[in-house]
Amino acid sequence: MSATIEKTSSLGTLDTLKRGLALSPELRRGLWVTLALAAVTTVGRIVVPFVVQQTTDHGLLGAGGPDPGLVVRYVLLALVAVAVTALTAYAVNVRLYRASEAGLATLRLKAFRHIHDLSMLTQNTERRGSMVSRVTSDVDTISMFVQFGGIILILSLGQIVVATVLMAVYSPLLTAVVWLCFVPLLVVIRRFQRIVGRAYTVVRERVGDLLAAVSESVVGAATIRAYGVESRTAERIDDAIEAHRAAAIRAQVRSVVAFSSGQLVAGLTLAVVLVVGTVLAAGGHMTLGELLAFLFLVNLFTQPVQQATEILNELQNAVAGWRRVIGIVDTPADVADPGDAGVTLPRGPISVTFEDVGFAYPGGEPVLHDVDLTIEPRSRIAIVGETGSGKSTLAKLLTRLMDPRDGRVLIDGTDLRDVRFSSLRERVVLVPQEGFLFDETLLENIRFGRPDATDEEVELALTELGLDQWLEGLPQGLRTEVGQRGESLSAGERQLVALARAYLADPDLLVLDEATSAVDPSTEVRLQRALEGLTRGRTSIAIAHRLSTAEAADEVVVVDRGRIVQRGPHRELVQQEGSVYAGLHASWAAQQRG
Repeated sequence: MSATIEKTSSLGTLDTLKRGLALSPELRRGLWVTLALAAVTTVGRIVVPFVVQQTTDHGLLGAGGPDPGLVVRYVLLALVAVAVTALTAYAVNVRLYRASEAGLATLRLKAFRHIHDLSMLTQNTERRGSMVSRVTSDVDTISMFVQFGGIILILSLGQIVVATVLMAVYSPLLTAVVWLCFVPLLVVIRRFQRIVGRAYTVVRERVGDLLAAVSESVVGAATIRAYGVESRTAERIDDAIEAHRAAAIRAQVRSVVAFSSGQLVAGLTLAVVLVVGTVLAAGGHMTLGELLAFLFLVNLFTQPVQQATEILNELQNAVAGWRRVIGIVDTPADVADPGDAGVTLPRGPISVTFEDVGFAYPGGEPVLHDVDLTIEPRSRIAIVGETGSGKSTLAKLLTRLMDPRDGRVLIDGTDLRDVRFSSLRERVVLVPQEGFLFDETLLENIRFGRPDATDEEVELALTELGLDQWLEGLPQGLRTEVGQRGESLSAGERQLVALARAYLADPDLLVLDEATSAVDPSTEVRLQRALEGLTRGRTSIAIAHRLSTAEAADEVVVVDRGRIVQRGPHRELVQQEGSVYAGLHASWAAQQRG
């Protein structure tokens, strides 16, 4: 992921905008109508200088003296123009708002869904808070620019063009004076934008760091209090806040320099035009009305130029956010869903095959070496080994949370990489070491994997698992709120919910990654009895921490340093003196006696 993000960060502003518009086609939908309305708005604004000139030269200083009727007609014309301008400006804003919200909603969805298409291995290369910021705050910066800066930039550019044309009609000489004053500023601003762009890129990165620090501190609050490291945690967050503050100030200082330069040049331009224009008017080359109209046009020219310098700074902030979102979207999905081209497997007991499977985490030593393993349908297998032996990696490969570096993993003779995700998730369910619960009721958490299940089916599942008495002891039964991450339940209770969720999903292959390690012994006995019924008739693979699971399995697979070193029934393996399994079982039995 880091390589893709680094490549994206080198994209130029124009290339970033093109890529961003391609990801959000709604932003371009109806754009020509919006531009036409913006053009009407711009034309409406130049009616006032025209009215000022005509009213001055013909209504007030005409050859026949003041003409009140002509003045009234021109004033009414100005009022109509102002009203039309207001209506078209409103229409432009509404259209841009709707298009931007639709386009950025699409961008958020694409980024969010792509994050879920990435393997756990790829996700773990970046802090979760930073990934969240790419979908939230980074897209917000784009939204602010598109909805407000975008319309101002469009109107400003149109206004500059129209004002230039009309100024040239009144006085080509004064028009040249205006552009001679602003051309150097535009050259400097263009080069300065690169500096501002880099500064805002740093700001977006510091926002990601800040969100990561805050989210980790909130999630790990219990651990922080348990070890009394509140002050150290506070310092860490303070450092993140200070880094963001410093980056934001640096970016804003550079933005203010550009904006202040525009104001300075605008003031000087108006003064020069006033002096030169007065000389021209005194020499009879311009009328008073034309000079006044030209001064109005100069204001219409300088105002958008000043706004454009500020908006261009906001554009750099938005582009920085766009680059970070594009960096996520363009990260290759190393665990991709084959979609419609994939295989949909029929329901029924599953066979599992590992063929010469090897795997290594980035920057680390191989954790699996040439693993060959065949598991027959309807068999109950326990995989055991010391911590770090690679047994949990086998579970992640089997459920395709990651793909092997070498070899293949097959179910029913089909490579997992060729199986549609919808079919795989329906047939294979993983119960991890720590069951994640959502901030919903117990009912919604249990039927998470099967949303169409009725309340009666959920209650029946709990009864069949022997958890009906536990359910009766909860304050509101199935309607009990579990809290964020299930914090209102104990660790063991959270795992009970995870097992009930898997039971209700009714998979053909059940993978238990040390799923009973967090429950107390009495609960474990109850669960083992329930799992006996759950696993009957289907293939099950248990990553066993407690060897009572291995004792109940049909076969035990022993993993040591990434290799399968033993396989067979528990009663045979435990009698092989000096073997890895005999040592593991003896150590576990001693702990149980202690």
